[in-house]
Order: sequence, then C-alpha cells, then structure tokens
Amino acid sequence: MDVSKIRNFSIIAHIDHGKTTLSDRLLHRTGTIASRDMEDQLLDSMDLERERGITIKAHPVTMYYKAKDGVTYELNLIDTPGHVDFSYEVSRSLSACEGALLIVDAAQGVEAQTVANLHLAMKQNLTIIPVINKIDLPHADIAMAKRQLEEILAIPAETAIAASAKEGIGIEEILEAIVARIPPPKPTGAPSLQALGFDSYFDTYKGVVTHVRVFNGELKPGMHVKLLHSGKNVEVKEVGSFNPKPYVRDILTVGETGYITANIKSPLEVKMGDTITDVRVPSPVLPGFKEVHPLVFSGIYPINSADYEHLKSNLAKLQLNDSGFVYQSESSVALGFGFRCGFLGLLHMEIVQERLRREFGMDIIATYPSVIYKVTLTDGTVKEVDNPAFLPDVTYIEWIEEPTVKAFILCPNEFIGDMMALVQEKRGNIDHTETLDSRRVMMTSLLPLNEILIDFHDRIKSITHGYGSMDYEHADYRQSDLVKLDILVNTEPVDAFSCIVHRDKAEARGRALAAKLQTVIPRQQYQVAIQAAIGGKIIARETVKAFRKDVTAKCYGGDVSRKRKLLEKQKEGKKRMKSVGTVHIPQEAFIEVLKA
Repeated sequence: MDVSKIRNFSIIAHIDHGKTTLSDRLLHRTGTIASRDMEDQLLDSMDLERERGITIKAHPVTMYYKAKDGVTYELNLIDTPGHVDFSYEVSRSLSACEGALLIVDAAQGVEAQTVANLHLAMKQNLTIIPVINKIDLPHADIAMAKRQLEEILAIPAETAIAASAKEGIGIEEILEAIVARIPPPKPTGAPSLQALGFDSYFDTYKGVVTHVRVFNGELKPGMHVKLLHSGKNVEVKEVGSFNPKPYVRDILTVGETGYITANIKSPLEVKMGDTITDVRVPSPVLPGFKEVHPLVFSGIYPINSADYEHLKSNLAKLQLNDSGFVYQSESSVALGFGFRCGFLGLLHMEIVQERLRREFGMDIIATYPSVIYKVTLTDGTVKEVDNPAFLPDVTYIEWIEEPTVKAFILCPNEFIGDMMALVQEKRGNIDHTETLDSRRVMMTSLLPLNEILIDFHDRIKSITHGYGSMDYEHADYRQSDLVKLDILVNTEPVDAFSCIVHRDKAEARGRALAAKLQTVIPRQQYQVAIQAAIGGKIIARETVKAFRKDVTAKCYGGDVSRKRKLLEKQKEGKKRMKSVGTVHIPQEAFIEVLKA
C-alpha cells in the first residue's frame, strides 16, 4: 500500500467511555468483520475483560476503508487499555501511531484518566480527534462536554465529533476525520529497516508472535533481523496483519502495522518497545524504550502445598502473555512454598490473581501487598526491600524512604471536605485544586503508594456515591518514619504477619491484627498471648483464654485451703505446659487475617 494512503491511530479514553464499542463499530462499518460474526467487545478476548468492561491487553487491527473521494485507505487501529496500571502499554501503543481518537462521555464529561491519557498522546505529538460519545443517552449534556474540552483539555470544541457508538451515529464522520486529519506516516530516513516491537504474545505452534510497526524499510519472510536491546539475531519466518484474527501477508512496508514470527522461544527475549533492524546495516534505536518495573509486590501461595509445581507452571504460562508480571520462588514458615510476585499496580495484581483462579483453576492465597522501600544503612549503602522479613535490624538503619504517587482526584463540589479528610487520613497532602466546571473539582495530591494499596479507590467511590474518579502517576521517594510491626504468638514472632507501617499507624494496625487473631487461633490448655511489637516494645496485646478443668469439683467440704492447694497445683502444671508447648496456627487463621 502507498504510504500516503495509510493512517495509524489509536483510541484513548477513561474506563467505560465506550472505547471498545466504538472500535467494534469501526470494524463493522469498514467491512473488516461480517455482520454474522459481529459480537460485543470484539477486541476484548478474555472473559475477564468482557465482564469488567475493561481492556487489559492492547489489540492491533487493520481495516480498509473506501472514503468519499473514492480512494481506499489502510487504517491501522491499535486498541489500548484505559487503566493507569497499563499506562506503559498505552505509551508504547501511542508511539506506533500518528493520531488518536479522544473519547469523552457526553453524560460524564472529562474524567481523571482522560486527562492522563491525553498528556501521554501530547508527549508523542499525535494529532488528536475529539469524539463526544453516548449522545443518545437521555441525560447526555453535549454543551457541557464541549465546554470541558476547551477549558480542561484546551481542545477547540468545534473540532469535536458528536457520536453514539452503540447506535452507530457519527461513525462515517469519524472515519472521514481519520482520513482527513491524521497525517500519513513518514519514513525516518534510517539506512535500513527500523521497526518498533510494541507488544507480543505466545502461540503454542509459532512461538513468540511480536506486534510491530514499520517506521523504515520493509519486513518480509526470510530476512535476518536484530533485536537491538536484547542483541538477539533472528530469521523472520512469517509476517502478517490482524483483522482482528491474524492473517499472513507477503510484506510489511513503511507505516504498516502487523506481526512477525521468528525462531524466538521465550517472550523474555523480546523486550517491549524494542527496535527491530537489519543485521547487516543496523539502524539507530527508536525512542521510547524503557524497561518496565513492577511497583507492587505480593506473595502467592497454593492453599494445598501439593499444588506448588502446578502453580509454578501456570505462573510461567501467564508471564508468556504479560511482560509486566514477574515472580520468584520464596518460602514462608506459615504458608509453606510459594512465589513473590511483582505487578505494575493494584488492578494488575487483581487481574493476575483472578486469571490464576479462573483460567487455571488454582486455589491460591495472596499475602498483604507491599511496595519497594529504599533503606539507607548506617554505612551509607542503600538496600531495596520489598518484604518485611528482609528489613535489616533497626540499629543498622539510618532512614527509610517510601515511594509516593501524584494522584489526580475528580469529585463533585459537595464532597471536597470528605475527600480532603480521606487524603489526610492516608498521610497525603493536597498540592492544589482546580475548578473544572460548576459541579466538579480536580485535586492534585501527593500520597504514599502503600496507603492507596488496599481500599483507597473503593473509599473514593463510596464517599462520592460513585461520581468520583482517580488517576495517579508515580512520583519520587520520600523519607518517612517507618517501622516493622511484628506479631508474636506465645512470644514467638510469626513472619507471615509482619508488615512495614508508619509509626503513627502501627498501634491501630497492631490492635486490629491482634484482635482478629484472637478470634481465629484455637484455644489451648493454657493462656496464649498475642502481642504486636515494634522492636522490643509491645504496643498491643490480646489473650486467648485457656480451657479450664474444674479440679475443685471433688472437694465437697472441709477447709478452703484444700481447694487452694489443688488450684495452685493446677497453676504450676499450666505454667510448665506453657513453657514447653508450641501454638499451632491453622492455615484458616492465616487466610482469615489476610482477608481482613
């Protein structure tokens, strides 16, 4: 295809603003999918994506559209995920495009992730085509959406296209705008082939299938190419495109998007965002590549220890299709053998755990999520710690730094006070607030990452009755007064319950954990003390009462000293029993506490 007739674009939006529905309509209108094969959320291939209404993996697809001027154009759509955890996938996908459709929901207006994704697109200098979607809804407010486009995003309102992906309104105008407004790709002028590998997945028969966008030169079977970041030389076996299923082509030329297969056995050999070039005359590296690092860590253990090998092979299969997920084996005294897993964020963690349960039928237990802390020791060395068990002794620590995030919270005006209280409760501070329109404000605040790990998003939704939204980007590390909270059962520390918390919150968390454990640890013949401690200082205590046998039952008369003698004898026995006895904490107790 002639370069001037190719258009590469992607669709960016907040979650649930109709991105996937619009891509379905475009596929249908361009005849890429026959009416009989049409189904909702066509590009979301996982059950989990369909259920949650979110896109997890980016999907490229090639369409051919005959415009009003009678010319047929090749349109390459690269569908992107909408959630902040997958923003790295979004930025890679955008670097393979020249333009983007920015979707705004006519009923909800501009949301937190609309702003974040637009900034990503602007960084790549893409042409933005604003689309106001869902105009068929009874409470759609098109004037408000246009006003927000101008005031918040600084995009001229007259360039926006009013559409309804569900009803098929405005689809023709969108296709014409793509052809007219988005510039065709330009060769980079490099000496040879230059292609960007922006995603990959594993196919049982073909090995690793790499999604590519050709910036210079051409790709065809039989070529010997080099992956610049991993330094691997491979021979191209097959090239093709997606519609949305893969189909084989003879050649991929400048500006085209598709896939290549080569003799690559492991997806770890293909770095996301890598540059593919000719072995004989290498071209320079394309910008935009960065290694993706996990930010949230959690231990995953099989509930039945016999499933360890099974879990290991399933994690390996998951990693084949998800480059952001990493794992390594670890063991815990309480939970046995398992894995320490790293995720890009909270949604990513939830999705991986859900996929293990559903696709592989695994019964797993996940430990409390943690982040990477930077610990500066007294001798000046800096150690990265993601597991409380590896935290050095307090006497060797100079200070501890924790990761922070810059959060953008959108909420209706009447909930500002409650939102500020929530941010302060989570040890955050509000940088500034902006009034978006007569109804909503956007707060920019700095928060520690470990404070928003569990319930922050849910709390925002419940405080604002579902109208609030949040997006975050990673800021730098900051020094904090953090301590290791240990839980002792019968004076023995239990590793699985240890956590790193801020000193101000340690007491409350210690009390909560001790109270929970008191209800789940079975009673013994003697009293069991459950204590929360920071170093040598006990900050909370609960007691599991002992079973009592009434040894005075056989005394039916006589002096009171007889009863006292029997009770003293019993007390001695209990004391001796306590010094030699160990408390067995059942698996159910760990599961209950981790749920709490």
